Amino acid sequence: MNDYVIGIDIGTGSTKGILADTRGTVVAETRRMHDTSFPKPGYAEHDADDIWWADVISICQEFAGRLDGHPLAGLTISGIGPVLLPTDEHGRPLRPAILYGVDTRSAREILDLSDRLGRDSILQTCGNNLTSQSTGPKVLWLRRNEPDIWARTKMYFMAHTYCVYHLTGAYVLDHLAASMCDPLYSPFTHDWVPGWLEQIAPGLQMPELKWSNEVAGHLTADAATLTGLPEGTPVAVGSVDAFVEALSVGVSEPGQCMLMYGSTMVAVNISDRAMIGPDLWSCSGLLEGTTNLSGGMSTTGSLTTWVGDLTGGGYAELTEEAANALPGSNGLICLPYFSGERSPIADPDARGLLCGLTLTHGRAEIYRSALEATGYGSRHLLETMRDAGCDARTYVAVGGGTTGGLWPQIMSDIIGITQQIPKVTIGAAYGDALLAAMATDHADTATRWNEIDREVAPNPGNQELYDECFLIYRGLYSATANYMHALANLQV
Repeated sequence: MNDYVIGIDIGTGSTKGILADTRGTVVAETRRMHDTSFPKPGYAEHDADDIWWADVISICQEFAGRLDGHPLAGLTISGIGPVLLPTDEHGRPLRPAILYGVDTRSAREILDLSDRLGRDSILQTCGNNLTSQSTGPKVLWLRRNEPDIWARTKMYFMAHTYCVYHLTGAYVLDHLAASMCDPLYSPFTHDWVPGWLEQIAPGLQMPELKWSNEVAGHLTADAATLTGLPEGTPVAVGSVDAFVEALSVGVSEPGQCMLMYGSTMVAVNISDRAMIGPDLWSCSGLLEGTTNLSGGMSTTGSLTTWVGDLTGGGYAELTEEAANALPGSNGLICLPYFSGERSPIADPDARGLLCGLTLTHGRAEIYRSALEATGYGSRHLLETMRDAGCDARTYVAVGGGTTGGLWPQIMSDIIGITQQIPKVTIGAAYGDALLAAMATDHADTATRWNEIDREVAPNPGNQELYDECFLIYRGLYSATANYMHALANLQV
């Protein structure tokens, strides 16, 4: 009888769970939908107990009833990140969690820390410039704007580590997630930066650093009662969702790149050495001996959802209409900066734009332009990665957006790459299950559970048009950035 493993991924809009055996066969899947709070423009938050912890308990309870006598080898959780959840000494949240780069409230702190510590010094120490993706400026924002909460803050968590703490009592953070806490950690030393840590987060107890496939702790008696899972079950450290999703499709070796189609678009390039990427994210890897150069757009799948909500169209209906629209959306280009932008422009005050609208354009062209915007933004991101020294040779596409044929084809046409689509596109929860198997010696770092199902090659007939549109896309931001910023200042 094969052992089972559980993988749970806490996303922006839902939490997904996978029950699999230790050979990678999926036994059961489940999902819990939840909402993200946007209390102000530039603010994005989650309630840690009502969303993260409640979803994890519910999924564990469901899977506890599906074990059917099979031993449970282990459990891993991944989640959105980097996020900032301040808690007291007992791990009780003091406010809602401040989310990753889609939350842009710390713009002033980014400038202040960059000036105080020195941009070049930050770049050489952390591999990155400070952006809305960085946790350090958000810590400083909390100190300045909510001093009463900061005074009571004794620990801080991300989505996965908060749940790990309540399952096991272990206060840990994986090296990869820590490396997104710029400027508090260095991927070149795989450790905290002591002087800067004391300046930015004085008195804050830092979590123990571990690799994502290590055991963080074991299920406590109280957690076993809540979840229905066996007491003592090993719980792996886990990590940030996009990187675990890369592992789920076998992207773990230098020269491989994952493109994740989700509420946001994330590209992850695997490397054997830490690199400097001024407009990117230079991170430690999930597994010891690897690093990542990556980046992410802020608004992709969430933008297509917005178009659907605005126009009253469903996904299948809009996709069919967009497929019948002309490539280039009949001269319509969308800048997808509806929540600012992360990589590579790192502009929290960038705003969305539809350029070229006429009375002949309908929702088909608008929806297609949103899909094409992801292609233009991803091309910009991947070209920036190549300029930084990343030599990707294989591109694997994952996420819900790959299940239909239109979006991946548009991406390949615009970027000029062939994408491999794996058989299993469940996402990070499947990679979590693999991490659980690794942590309990049921798999190793060479284990591959997933196979490639098909490839999407670029259509050469669209290359010239999309090259021209991409140049316009790049020029539009430069031409309108000042106006975007002025409008951002007017928004409440």
